[in-house]
Amino acid sequence: MSSTLQEIADCVIAGRFDEIKPLVESALSNGVDPQAIIDAGLRSGMQVVGQKFKANELFIPEVLIAARAMKAGTEAIKRHVVTDYTDSLGTVVIGTVKGDLHDIGKNLVAMMLEGAGFQVIDLGTDASPEAFVEAARENDAEIVAMSALLTTTMPKMAETVHALSSADLDRPVRTMVGGAPVSQGFATEIGADAYAPEAASAVEAARSLVAGLSRPRGDGPPCCPQRASARRLRQDSEKGRGR
Repeated sequence: MSSTLQEIADCVIAGRFDEIKPLVESALSNGVDPQAIIDAGLRSGMQVVGQKFKANELFIPEVLIAARAMKAGTEAIKRHVVTDYTDSLGTVVIGTVKGDLHDIGKNLVAMMLEGAGFQVIDLGTDASPEAFVEAARENDAEIVAMSALLTTTMPKMAETVHALSSADLDRPVRTMVGGAPVSQGFATEIGADAYAPEAASAVEAARSLVAGLSRPRGDGPPCCPQRASARRLRQDSEKGRGR
């Protein structure tokens, strides 16, 4: 069985999406547990892809092809079982913030998160703070992840963090930000819970955030300074629109 699962993982790593469906179907017909195929085959392969991407051994096109292979394998499993065997690590709402139409980096993060075992709700581009809040509420999300490529749209991240913290949600929601102009300093300033400089780091950050949800937020002063910064960013944004 282990050789079959390794072969499935190798197909994901190499992006051989045309070969992965028959491999998965063969494993299922031979009685291999669907969750084992997902964990030791598909997700294991994507984990290697993430590590290689972080080490600059693989690049965005290769990661996208690997994600396509994993999706083909997952779909093959879903067609052959009644129950959804995929144990989700948590739900992540992701989107590019209002006013920004760039999505390549966001799409890559979404694929990597799915490959790692998260359920991903993708809002696409130009997503308003209200859209993030509603999606988090409707999907009982643990994490909201925001992307921006333009410095002019970064204030929308602050607005979204504020909107989420002010919303009456059923569960604590952690926030993660990323994108070319975004930095750890900016994430801290607006009160975001995590900053991810690239896709592999986003997966690691998401895992840490979900693991930390069982614990209260860290000790230290309240988030007043960050909220004040967020207010200043929102005010600056509104002035820029001539309000």
